[in-house]
Amino acid sequence: MRPGTEQGSGVTEQDGSAVRDEVAAARRIVVKVGSSSLTTAAGGLDADRVDALVDVVAKVLQGAGGEPETPGEGKEIVLVSSGAIAAGLAPLGLDRRPRDLARQQAAASVGQGLLVARYTASFARYGRRVGQVLLTTDDTSRRAHYRNATRTLDQLLAMGALPIVNENDTVATDEIRFGDNDRLAALVAHLVRADLLVLLSDVDGLYDGDPRSPGTSRIDEVRGPKDLDGVSIGSAGRSGVGTGGMVTKVEAARIAAAAGVPVVLTSASRAGDALLGRRTGTYFHRTGRRSANRLLWLAHASAPRGALTLDDGAVRAVVERRTSLLPAGIASVEGDFTAGDPVELRDTEGRAVARGLVNFDAKEIPRLLGRSTHELARELGPAYEREVVHRDDLVVLDR
Repeated sequence: MRPGTEQGSGVTEQDGSAVRDEVAAARRIVVKVGSSSLTTAAGGLDADRVDALVDVVAKVLQGAGGEPETPGEGKEIVLVSSGAIAAGLAPLGLDRRPRDLARQQAAASVGQGLLVARYTASFARYGRRVGQVLLTTDDTSRRAHYRNATRTLDQLLAMGALPIVNENDTVATDEIRFGDNDRLAALVAHLVRADLLVLLSDVDGLYDGDPRSPGTSRIDEVRGPKDLDGVSIGSAGRSGVGTGGMVTKVEAARIAAAAGVPVVLTSASRAGDALLGRRTGTYFHRTGRRSANRLLWLAHASAPRGALTLDDGAVRAVVERRTSLLPAGIASVEGDFTAGDPVELRDTEGRAVARGLVNFDAKEIPRLLGRSTHELARELGPAYEREVVHRDDLVVLDR
């Protein structure tokens, strides 16, 4: 064992500074920054804060001075940035984030342009190009849209541009929203096959209680859900201009870690240390294996437009044998959805057991209930000899 290394910790001592080896070795990194780290108390963009973040990111991309042996050599960064709605408040004469969707969309429309313009000008100081990528859940849960999003992000990185990702708040409705950019960042990390996710906040890590209260301590590492047993995760760190809090960040870390992506949660002021692998903030070890499919999006980013209740045999087939859902196993249907929409699959007790993309409109399904595909094909035509939800478009949920 090398001096300064704790067995099993993955932490080494270099020049007196603790370094997380896996973090330092990460090549493709997704960085998420919240509104509170980019805006003033009044809600407008803080140019100095944006420039400070860009300074850190650009220097990491340059390899901390351009020396070939530096930790930053060859790194790629995708920036998931909040701040569009917050940036649009002051120009529209709003003193706080509006509650209604229409005014949020209007603020996002004004603010998104200001946000990207600020990033463009700031990165230009380092000769870096940026590209804007706006996403809704439809762009990531539907197969064709998912492939397009993947290709766009990969091509931007291949051409040396830094993607700046945000939720498309201008057009997103309640049904197709991610809800917070922490979760979006976790899913983007999966989408681009990232080696690391860094969540930047106004708090320097996860604490075992309210960090503002005496006697609380920062949690350095989380190796699995059991490490959080008994930890009170409140809304500390939530600002008046953002939608997230510590709860959403821990959930995002859980999603990413389960998809094979380690996570560092720390404050924006310590972004440089986090990106270079220095021991700062809270480190979430990966808990699952990396998978190359979009079902993670279906499980965590889609909002079901309806529900199908399955009989006991269909539940066993879908959950245990991972088969497609056939009309013979459906007992009832609810909701108003169209073919291609996400729907929830429930057992007879009303518990959600799976989620999938449905192949029929809601109004078509009642006449299919409990019938075999062969019978339906004879009566209604060959188009009805198919699954209601194909197994490739179906994800079983944790129960």
